[in-house]
Amino acid sequence: MGNLRSVSKALEHVAPGAEVAVTADPQAISSAERVVVPGQGAMPECMRNLAASGAREAVLEALREKPFLGICLGLQMLFERAEEGATEGLAVLAGEVPRFRSDRLKNQGLKIPHMGWNEVLQARPHALWQGIADRSRFYFVHSYYPAPRDDALTAARCEYGAPFTCAVARDNIFAVQFHPEKSQSAGLQLLSNFVRWRP
Repeated sequence: MGNLRSVSKALEHVAPGAEVAVTADPQAISSAERVVVPGQGAMPECMRNLAASGAREAVLEALREKPFLGICLGLQMLFERAEEGATEGLAVLAGEVPRFRSDRLKNQGLKIPHMGWNEVLQARPHALWQGIADRSRFYFVHSYYPAPRDDALTAARCEYGAPFTCAVARDNIFAVQFHPEKSQSAGLQLLSNFVRWRP
């Protein structure tokens, strides 16, 4: 689902000794030490492709057992339901993925999608924030955002018309709405932290 090459190249840059595989093969995912699920595009197509490739169960297994990084759709799919296409997610995390309301944003001169650089306010310390200053800027491209039911899941927030959750963390799972692979030094630091993370 989109940006696979840019994510793999960024991971190769921060972990030159690691083998980075772009794959939907369930066996390759199951044998991987850690798993990154990036994605951009439409949630219904993302979930269909995940099921059709046979990777759904391997990703669910990774979410239970391995260091896992979700990016953009890789974050949104963790929740129970997305407003986009009334799509059922993996339901690993409790909550919904609503769309930004254009009527609210228009009054503030803001557009959908939320596109460009924005400050990320870290909600709590986490290993993946190591070496990244609070309020560092990351690159966003999205029309939908995570709304977790449990506020304890929120690892960071962003302001776009109103505050919204832009990163979640629980146990071995860390997932972000922004694109670290497009976010220059702060994004590369987050990816570097992930490849060294031992949750």
